[in-house]
Amino acid sequence: MFNILRMELYRMARSKSVYICLGILAAVSILAFWFTFLLITPSGQEMAVKMGMLDFSELEEGRELLQSSDLLGMFREIGMDGGFFCFLTGVLAALFLGGDFQNGFIKNIMTHYRERWKYIAGKVAAMGILNGVFLAVEFLFVAVLNALSGNMFAFSAWSSILFYMAWAWLIVTAFSSLTILVCVLTRSVAAGVLASVLFGGGIVVSLLASFTSLFHAAGWISYTLYFNLGNGPSVYLGPGDLKIFGIGLAFLAVYSGTAVYWLRRQDI
Repeated sequence: MFNILRMELYRMARSKSVYICLGILAAVSILAFWFTFLLITPSGQEMAVKMGMLDFSELEEGRELLQSSDLLGMFREIGMDGGFFCFLTGVLAALFLGGDFQNGFIKNIMTHYRERWKYIAGKVAAMGILNGVFLAVEFLFVAVLNALSGNMFAFSAWSSILFYMAWAWLIVTAFSSLTILVCVLTRSVAAGVLASVLFGGGIVVSLLASFTSLFHAAGWISYTLYFNLGNGPSVYLGPGDLKIFGIGLAFLAVYSGTAVYWLRRQDI
């Protein structure tokens, strides 16, 4: 397993797709801070009104909303709560695992590793490390942008930042294991990317929730990864806030275990 993990980390470090995804996150963050500057600073508001982007009533509403937020809240709004971060990391998971099937490299790996769970474990662990690096780099970049923009948002308490990062990392890694499962089932990069869009972006959950709400049976949504990523707590207030860790671990175990089971059944 550790040989696979080391190989995957080496591939990730040399892959252009990793840096492209980081660049996309950086670009989205810059745009978010630019629009925030237009919304809550006097000079930015004047510029936005002149360009016809906003009217004065919208400026007041947006200013009140943004002034009630902090740096962690801004970080969540940029790419976490809507599932954009999960989409990008899901695409990377699809590229790194689905590519093994499409280029035939999986046959060489299975020749050396009879215990196929090690292959899945190595892939999930590699994505977990990559997700952690992405979360840390993106938060630091957002903090730098905030400092350069005159600290528009108050810095969050370190206890809140660490608590949020811990469960967000677990939820995102569970999403990555879902993409890995889809790639194992289909042997397709395209299917993995599509799963990242449909599940990471919350499309499937939103459609199912809309349908089941017609029968007053939408309570299940609070136990989904997408819902918890967007609505999970930023501050630890009590043992009830730890439920999100259990949800993340459960999905991670189910998706990874199913991927191992299905890989064992395949003739490679």
